[in-house]
Amino acid sequence: MWQRSVCVGLLALALGYLCVLGPELPPAALRQLSASLLGTLRRARSLEARTVAAWQAAIVRPARGWARVAVGVNACVDVVLSGVKLLEALGLEPSDGKNHAVLNSRQDLREAFSHFMERGAAAERFFSDAETFQDIARTASEHPAAQLYVGGNAALIGQKLATNPDLKILLCGPVGPKLHELLDDNVVVPPESMQERDEFHLILEYQAGEQWGQVKAPTANRFIFSHDLSNGALNMLEVFVSSLDEFQPDLVVLSGLHMMEGQSKEMRHRRLMEAVASIADIPTDIPIHLELASMTDQDFMSNIMHQVFPLVNSIGLNEQELLFLTQSASGPHASVSSWSGIPDVGVVSDILFWILKEHGKTAERASDLTRIHFHTLAYHILATVDGHWGNQAAAVAAGARAAGTQACATDTIDTSKVFLKAPLEFLTSHTEAPAKISLDPDKPVVQWHREGISFHFSPVLVCKDPVRTVGLGDAISAEGLLYSEVYPQ
Repeated sequence: MWQRSVCVGLLALALGYLCVLGPELPPAALRQLSASLLGTLRRARSLEARTVAAWQAAIVRPARGWARVAVGVNACVDVVLSGVKLLEALGLEPSDGKNHAVLNSRQDLREAFSHFMERGAAAERFFSDAETFQDIARTASEHPAAQLYVGGNAALIGQKLATNPDLKILLCGPVGPKLHELLDDNVVVPPESMQERDEFHLILEYQAGEQWGQVKAPTANRFIFSHDLSNGALNMLEVFVSSLDEFQPDLVVLSGLHMMEGQSKEMRHRRLMEAVASIADIPTDIPIHLELASMTDQDFMSNIMHQVFPLVNSIGLNEQELLFLTQSASGPHASVSSWSGIPDVGVVSDILFWILKEHGKTAERASDLTRIHFHTLAYHILATVDGHWGNQAAAVAAGARAAGTQACATDTIDTSKVFLKAPLEFLTSHTEAPAKISLDPDKPVVQWHREGISFHFSPVLVCKDPVRTVGLGDAISAEGLLYSEVYPQ
């Protein structure tokens, strides 16, 4: 670090010396030397500082922004605390990890937490035993280190969007008294959406390098679980759709379908069909964004893909959800069981391309899906069908910037607190003749095209010591949407 500082200082002195000698040098020579020194100065700055400067130029507001956004339908109060501290408070000893689709006991919780902490992966599970969950929730909420926040993808997206004073936000979900107290004043909650008791979700966080017994977390992340019946049954979906007539939104953001995994298969199928009917009632001139979340049932994921994807214009998802999606539908790279380190850009690009080609809008297919916002720790990709979305270079950069500021809890990117983790070279595909791209921090937003689909890539400046990881994906999607522009068709 000190070598770079010395280099910058010497270059600055050289530039100042040139200014003094300027009158004695030919103008062309002065211009060439000045440009060369300025270029060297720019390169001498850290990769992180160069990325931030380039983002500043790239992130511009769309020509036609949103004025009114309706968000639904999952909402709750998040109880956030260290997973290791909670498990210790519950008297649970470290154990071998084991994945559980549904948590039925404290033992299941212990094993599932170990499983995902060891992988540094985010996950969300339903806790089936109401009485045991209430005991665990009481211990968690009364823990001295516990913090209470707005929770649920819809509420988090609404809360993030509400920080923009020019936007009016409608939030529809099971809103109890504590959640209503936590919401921004700019968020409107329909009276029909209020309920007497809050739904609580427990967010067990862990830091990179943190240990529990023999388990050591490779990256910071979180494990979420709840016994949430209101959100699990999507109780507020019909209220949400019926409220749109009066609110007249420019954009609808929908989330919470993953919460239905706690229902029986029959109930889940029936409720999904009812959800499909309700979503189909939303006027087609209002774009719809669907935010996905962690799921475990491949048949249910496949049903969402075939039934819901054609009804929405945009989806947001992370690396775990993307891999699960292609595994559920036997898509490209479905044989990959899990990501090893940073997800390969070419593999991700192939899956995004396949989703839009197989389930997106084409001249022959009655689908509205034209946009996917993919986010992972090290980078983001926005994939769009050409002719439907604008300002996507700004949108992907804004989403990446939001990841750095939210994780570090800073208003702007502090380059001393973040680092560039994205690959400096990558291939754009593994199923067709790929382009090889070298990342330039002075031009961090990279674009490529493939059969009528555009890809916009941006690295993320990863927080070295994240303050809070909960809701990061929702903040990223909200920021990406805020800077996106949909073209009238």
